[in-house]
Amino acid sequence: MPTRHKRENENKNNKTICTLHTIQHMAETRKVHPVGAVLLIINLLMASRISLSRSILLLQRTNNHFPYSHFTPKRFPKSYPCPLWSSSFSSCLQTLHKSSTTTATTPPSISNCYSSISMDPVVDEANPLLQDFEFPPFDVVEAKHIRPGIRALLKNLVCSCLYMFLFLTFSFLVPESDLEELERTLEPSWPKLVEPLEKIADQLTVVWGMINHLKAVKDSPELRAAIEEVQPEKVKFQLRLGQSKPIYNAFKAIQDSPQWPSLSDARKRIVESQIKEGVLNGVALDDDKREQFNKIEQELERLSQKFGENVLDATKKFEKIITDKKDIEGLPATSLGLAAQTAVSKGHTDASAENGPWILTLDAPSFMSVMQHARNRGLREEIYRAYVTRASSGDLNNTAIIDEILKLRLGKAKLLGYNNYTEVSMATKMATVEKAEELLEKLRAASWNAAVQDMEDLKIFSKNQGAMEANDLTHWDTGFWAERLRESKYDINEEELRPFFSLPKVMDGLFNLAKTIFGIDIEPADGLAPVWNNDVKFYCVKDSLGSPIAYFYFDPYSRPSEKRGGAWMDEVVSRSRVLSPNGTAPRLPIAHMVCNQTPPVGDKPSLMTFREVETVFHEFGHALQHMLTKQDEGLVAGIRGIEWDAVELPSQFMENWCYHRETLMGIAKHYETGESLPEEVYLKLLAARTFRAGSFSLRQIKFASLDLELHTKYIPGASESIYDVDQRVSKRTQVIPPLPEDRFLCGFSHIFAGGYAAGYYSYKWAEVLSADAFSAFEDAGLDNHKAVKETGHKFRETILALGGGKAPLEVFVEFRGREPSPEALLRHNGLLSVTTAA
Repeated sequence: MPTRHKRENENKNNKTICTLHTIQHMAETRKVHPVGAVLLIINLLMASRISLSRSILLLQRTNNHFPYSHFTPKRFPKSYPCPLWSSSFSSCLQTLHKSSTTTATTPPSISNCYSSISMDPVVDEANPLLQDFEFPPFDVVEAKHIRPGIRALLKNLVCSCLYMFLFLTFSFLVPESDLEELERTLEPSWPKLVEPLEKIADQLTVVWGMINHLKAVKDSPELRAAIEEVQPEKVKFQLRLGQSKPIYNAFKAIQDSPQWPSLSDARKRIVESQIKEGVLNGVALDDDKREQFNKIEQELERLSQKFGENVLDATKKFEKIITDKKDIEGLPATSLGLAAQTAVSKGHTDASAENGPWILTLDAPSFMSVMQHARNRGLREEIYRAYVTRASSGDLNNTAIIDEILKLRLGKAKLLGYNNYTEVSMATKMATVEKAEELLEKLRAASWNAAVQDMEDLKIFSKNQGAMEANDLTHWDTGFWAERLRESKYDINEEELRPFFSLPKVMDGLFNLAKTIFGIDIEPADGLAPVWNNDVKFYCVKDSLGSPIAYFYFDPYSRPSEKRGGAWMDEVVSRSRVLSPNGTAPRLPIAHMVCNQTPPVGDKPSLMTFREVETVFHEFGHALQHMLTKQDEGLVAGIRGIEWDAVELPSQFMENWCYHRETLMGIAKHYETGESLPEEVYLKLLAARTFRAGSFSLRQIKFASLDLELHTKYIPGASESIYDVDQRVSKRTQVIPPLPEDRFLCGFSHIFAGGYAAGYYSYKWAEVLSADAFSAFEDAGLDNHKAVKETGHKFRETILALGGGKAPLEVFVEFRGREPSPEALLRHNGLLSVTTAA
């Protein structure tokens, strides 16, 4: 009897093993859903009465490393957006190098995980976020896709439950998350660590970047609510990844290995960066401190999002309806057309530029026009006060949010062993706290007397014009009288110049410049990729042989009802060898450029101010560094891995070409007659370049100094408020102190909703680099085409090509032949003699 029972059990076991292999095959070929396969196994084991441990052992012996399949859509990596505001009123990027924020989480309960997986399909074939695509489907993504799409993706990346004993044993049935598989199989080598890590990052960043981008350019309550709901889950995954000790230890092992000296510069930079980021992400913290750190990161992400939403909502909320044309006397035709067009969009169907009604907003084109041209001083004051008190009252008040953000950032710094948040910020930048402060003070000293003289000039001029406010000029007067003085001094009316700067002609000139100095061709490719708005243009960048090397989107116009203000560039896809679509050639980079300039009015094209021209050149500089990279390591390709205070170099460099005669005269053609900008007007523009340079410089220095003060010395909850700090810093950096009720900080998105916390000084730091880089072209001779092309080639092969694969100082020295000097910047701003005298 015992022998017969033994044989019967062996036969049952053999049948079970055979059935398990059949189910395994069905799961792999997708004939059975993995969850269904698990249920079949459970039923099988119960029916055959085999002990669980015995069946596991038998299966392991027959197949130790059976492959498994799971849905892994093709995706593109994306950086964090990062809005900037340069001295030419340009804005760009947002949280490009924002540290990964996320939490080491305990596995969810078996029942919860099982329930969620059994109810939701692995892939919703109707969800565009989960499809295989070459270009993101911006045209069809809706709020309803975000919750299921992000959760399905995160489940694929990190879910680690569903009957843990089955998960650990039957990996072919219940797929491991990509991250867990990496941690289980990694080795301290490039193919076993860095390449799979890049692929994991690629899966989430493009999808999250896509929806975050739509929120910036096509905002809606539904989109906000969906993103807000899944954001904590996304943050948890980022923390889980950033705090992975197996990954961190593997990078440390690479650094300590005998192979380290033979690694390329780019690979060494990746390893060093990953180790540093791991520490800054809390990987070395004890469990209790890590839990506290993760709570801080989650809350900072939430508060940052809320801050930005409040600014956008407060900006949209303000409307000034005007029916009497006398009240807007002085506003140019372009501004009146825009105000009437806004009124039509708000339901005033009969509105016209000639007869109104007109609606003024706090969006940049409208706000700036009022400040510079409205003769009605009362109107200027009303609009100015509304602007500097945005998001500072009622449900949209950002004051408490700022205090909480500063408190949490200080707490995060203390947990990581730093004295303040500025030290955390500087850990990943070129500068040190001392060097940044030293530069700001040097520039402040060079700018102060010039800014004081600027104000005296305005007082004298306005008095000569019979202005009643001449002896009491204040914030809502300076823009107006500065524009009148500029018109008088240089005989330049910026509004009268608009017809010479139509958007199509500006883009043609910009692309011709890129061809001349960088040897590339840019061609329209509309229709090749889906877009989020009919005004968005799509372009293909080709090398000298006609082969595509990159693509980019361009969204130029202001849409106050759905699009955030400012201007920025961001990556959609980075160049990458690992993510090659065909296994041979690297994947090509894709970028998007976003501006907020005056849209076309009637049958006229978008007619630009000179500052809007500078803004387009600025953002294109960022795009060039992203698109013309020759770096194949995706983690440091293009703008990735570049220290934050160096990333503005190409953008501010490109602004200089707006003053280059051949470039500007090629752009400036009257949109109706084709007439070129008169030579004397060009010379006046050139002379006006240094107009009020001291004032503009001080403005940036004030922002940078306030940022450092809040993140270095300010103690949240102490007797001094954030507005007290603003007033104190302004005494040294503003000729006219801010109003007592000024709440500019409530709209300072760069440092509270972007990537410039304790880093706003980067504008000035990079401006030194960019001015010095442009001076190389000046030294070669701007009228010497051969020399310009040779210098441009060198710039492309260093600044634009090397990405984050080399330290920025080394890259600059490779291009310039020496370390940077502030002399060129001060010379361009007309402040060099002031500095020498000081």
